Amino acid sequence: MTVMAARRHPRASRQVRVLVAARAVNQLGAFSMAFLTVMMCQDLGASLAMAGLVSALFGLATIPSRLLGGRLAGRLGQRRTILTGLTGCAAAQLGIAAAPDLAAAAVCAVLLGLAFELYEPPSQAMIADATEPGQRTHAYALLTTALAVGNMGAGLIADAVGRSSLRWLFVVDAASCLACALIVRLALPAPDRRPASEPRSSSLDGGVAAGAITSGTGTSPWRDRALLAMTAVGTVFALVYMLIVMALPLSLSARGLNPASAGLVMATATVTLVVARPALRIPLLARLPSQLACAAGFALMAAGLAGYATAHSLAELFAPTAIWSAGNLLLSGRAFAIVTALAPPGATARYLAVYGLSWGIATMAAPVLATQVIGSLGPAALWTGCAVLCALMSYGQPALMRAVGRRAPVPAD
Repeated sequence: MTVMAARRHPRASRQVRVLVAARAVNQLGAFSMAFLTVMMCQDLGASLAMAGLVSALFGLATIPSRLLGGRLAGRLGQRRTILTGLTGCAAAQLGIAAAPDLAAAAVCAVLLGLAFELYEPPSQAMIADATEPGQRTHAYALLTTALAVGNMGAGLIADAVGRSSLRWLFVVDAASCLACALIVRLALPAPDRRPASEPRSSSLDGGVAAGAITSGTGTSPWRDRALLAMTAVGTVFALVYMLIVMALPLSLSARGLNPASAGLVMATATVTLVVARPALRIPLLARLPSQLACAAGFALMAAGLAGYATAHSLAELFAPTAIWSAGNLLLSGRAFAIVTALAPPGATARYLAVYGLSWGIATMAAPVLATQVIGSLGPAALWTGCAVLCALMSYGQPALMRAVGRRAPVPAD
């Protein structure tokens, strides 16, 4: 792919624009789960360990949810699966908001987990089906940016609404799920279609040629070693990201700050992501090889999280947040583009479902690690550990990209 081709980002299709807009609306309420542990402690009298366990059960339930989403996308259709997942999430969120005790909240949290990931594989597959292979990195990066914009609104909502009652955050989240479902239902009314076939040898906009990724398997994602390697590495990134989201309110509370202020900190991350995104069109960054971009991205995330370890006031968190968010920008969209290229014709949703297990595992592990480490060693130890993981990933992710491209040269963009 030439440099000019890499810079050329044609207007996204209507289907992609609708999905991106709908997910941004959905994301407006998505900050509630970051406060689930704190809410159970403050409102329901749960211990820190018990609240972490319930959050972990939610994360555990998202694993079969993700796999079921990939299956249902092929049986019910992509749009119906998305609508089922969103309405299920809304019902469970309202259950958490109204829970009279810890047991009821735990049941609703598990039900939420079972619905939480249903819409991810079909929505991501719909983007792949509607996008030329060479533009998938751009399309998924656009989705990441839209979700970040939604996160900014969610952070501001969390800061405002959470000061009165954390329960209202789950009501807002339920409303955003229903609004997202309404957009999908009205703007994508056409019958679902089977995923379009895409050639396995299509190039990726972002640094790895699909022909360079060899799996030597049929259509079973569980036998695709390249996909499983991508999932393993993706789990580390997902764990760090979920620790940021879930541990930040706990970290603020442990340092005597208002946990609702985590919304302002995450809004800073979003502003950085949106404002810095146009910088990717600068020739120097546009020509940056994907392996180097990933190394730089994880290095910036390591630096930002190391800054969290030494911060003791709200103001001291903003600069490190901007640093790790800039690193996240360099990483956005690349992994999804590689995974969609790995998938044989008609198997995109199932491949994305397996890759998405990384987020389910991370969502299960993050609250347990956050509560145990912060409770035993303090916030600084948690953020230092996250920084070390990112530093290791600055080497590990490029090494994996070199491995999957061993039989063919990796384009330098």
